[in-house]
Amino acid sequence: MSKIQYQYNAQHLNASEPNVYNTSNLRTEEMVINIGPQHPSTHGVLRLEVVSDGELVVDVVPHVGYLHRCFEKHAEALPFNQIIPYVDRMDYVAAMNSEHAYVMGLERMLGIEKEIPKRVEYIRVLVAELNRLASHFVAVGTYALDIGAPTPFLWLMRDREHIQRMLEWLSGTRMLYNYIWIGGLFYDLPVGFEDRCRSFVAYLKPKLVELQQLVMDNKIFVQRTANVGVLPLDLAINYGCTGPMLRGSGLRYDLRRVDGYSVYPELEFDVPIGEGKMGQVGDCWDRTYVRVQECWESVRIIEQCVRKLTDEHKRSLDFDPQALVPKKIRPKAMDFYIRAENPKGELGFFFRTDGKSDVPVRCKARACSFSNLAVLPELSRGGLLADLIAVIGSIDVVMGEVDR
Repeated sequence: MSKIQYQYNAQHLNASEPNVYNTSNLRTEEMVINIGPQHPSTHGVLRLEVVSDGELVVDVVPHVGYLHRCFEKHAEALPFNQIIPYVDRMDYVAAMNSEHAYVMGLERMLGIEKEIPKRVEYIRVLVAELNRLASHFVAVGTYALDIGAPTPFLWLMRDREHIQRMLEWLSGTRMLYNYIWIGGLFYDLPVGFEDRCRSFVAYLKPKLVELQQLVMDNKIFVQRTANVGVLPLDLAINYGCTGPMLRGSGLRYDLRRVDGYSVYPELEFDVPIGEGKMGQVGDCWDRTYVRVQECWESVRIIEQCVRKLTDEHKRSLDFDPQALVPKKIRPKAMDFYIRAENPKGELGFFFRTDGKSDVPVRCKARACSFSNLAVLPELSRGGLLADLIAVIGSIDVVMGEVDR
């Protein structure tokens, strides 16, 4: 019986009947609402089955499986070097970072990791941090748009376009690059790329100050995100959350520091964490705050890489970025796991090889968006339906990585 029917019957019953006008007996029926899989705020083909009691969220059940990316099955039918274009299509917003993780795994399996020239490593970190900036611009811009602010989205897409054009100049494509190869790179940096990076950094720094003022310090944005979708640290760890989701809950955990892969140990940068300045640690505001602060750290890393590439590891005519690229990739029989810090968290690849073929027997991707999305029901129960959209955006999922 709905609330309206109950109230109507109560008015026509004998007033002496007990508990007729006791409002504690009034209860609305639960309603199941489908959000997605084409809803713009689900950031891809994600369907949410929301059980609501009026404006309150009783439960949320995420349903994946609409994109059919099938990365793992594709990878088990291709030689190792031909898998890189498929890696790009998982987190297509941060393809360079995904390539970097995958390639490092194969280089360690082949035992050539320490032979990679320093110039190649600094170029890899440079393009990965540029792509990290572009990924965070999409995350923060679309998040502001989700909760009603179109201006930050337009500004951040404008700034992201500078990065897209630089990476297109570098690799020939705008999003799916196939630039970082096993043993090297597709090509060296174009002449003048370092100067373009310096100009971009000089342009971007005042824009990040504006972003802080326009979004993070905005009263309406704070009211919509502070103390909403709070993720306690123990819950984040139990669900396997990583990246800004985990650091937003207060844990200073970054694989670039913990594992120290590539040339990251030689670079200076901080690991920002959520500080609970607006209330509880680990809310939607904290997660967005961590992403904005990471943009500043990526700028620091880019400046250091450009300095290294122009001072210590200069370009030369005899430098061949493909010199160590193996013609045949056939690792020994083993089980191997590699992980790296993507913009959304820990991206890992598990390989099983038989030592006879250049095709993996098993390739498993540990997708950060998948683990981060799993905690969505815990963050949403008991909250308002309008806050569910704010929680989804704060997770920053890409469905190509979830439905792999």
